[in-house]
Amino acid sequence: MSPPIPDPERRRGPARALLAAMRPRQWTKNVVVLAALVLSLQLDEPARLVRAAAAFVIFCAVSSAVYLVNDLVDIESDRLHPEKRRRPLAAGELQPASALMAAGVLVVAAIGGAIALVGWSTVGRSSPMLVAAVVAYLGLQLAYTLRLKHMVIVEALSIAGGFVLRVLAGGAAIDTAISPWLYLSMINVALFQAFAKRYDELRVLADAAGGHRRSLEEYTPALLEQFITLSATATIVTYAMYAITTPWLPAGISANAMLLTVPFVIYAILRYLFLVQVRGMGGAPEVVLLRDPLLLMSVLGWGVMLLLILYAWPVLAPSGVLDVPPLP
Repeated sequence: MSPPIPDPERRRGPARALLAAMRPRQWTKNVVVLAALVLSLQLDEPARLVRAAAAFVIFCAVSSAVYLVNDLVDIESDRLHPEKRRRPLAAGELQPASALMAAGVLVVAAIGGAIALVGWSTVGRSSPMLVAAVVAYLGLQLAYTLRLKHMVIVEALSIAGGFVLRVLAGGAAIDTAISPWLYLSMINVALFQAFAKRYDELRVLADAAGGHRRSLEEYTPALLEQFITLSATATIVTYAMYAITTPWLPAGISANAMLLTVPFVIYAILRYLFLVQVRGMGGAPEVVLLRDPLLLMSVLGWGVMLLLILYAWPVLAPSGVLDVPPLP
């Protein structure tokens, strides 16, 4: 068993170490739980907003439980990684027993919260599919941690499946159906990010890559470049199809108005591709986003444009600001 990596200057106490091991920075991934609420024009409905926010918190809890279990399983391999060796468990700042107990509490809280939300009649009811989505997410991620992450391609599909279940849970929380094109967009953008991360790991770890993750032994940079290109292209196409076919638009708005958000998506995908293959920044997506101002601006621009089209239309429509001519 490899000894923990000593780092006295950065050593954290038990509480801070536990919080760090729960990876609050990665809770940003759970924002997709709110997609159904925002895209179905229900953001201004307090009852549905409460349920969607509760679903977001539930997924933060269950995802943190999975991160704790993952770090328990990967203690040895994390100590071989230049960045992951500083994780609380790998660094010896958090005891395995404490991490396992915290994971159990988070799982019980997440599943219990989902069950309570389904039966919480004071703000309306959520679909029982919410509980199924939480349990399925937990099962998928545990399978990923224990086995699937070592299987080439399957491990990336497992990550994509986690995002699909988040979106599904968000729709179930407010009992609203989701467009199939939105699911496809989620699958493809998750694959894009997963393959980009594997590409970066091959670059950073070089000959030690297989010791960190067995699936890396079967990937090659050339193969991953093809996977990244394919998933990037598919993301743009499926999101454009969602923009064209979305059933949720304010009264009186042009059916093509959502196409105004597509250029932001195209730029964000191409910019990320540039950062991965030219700048060598294919690590954690949330870190890449915060480190590159242009990528961050494109994502924020997409969000602002989306909110303008879906929620500011009654104010801006009379001026013709958002008029989009019909396609010939």
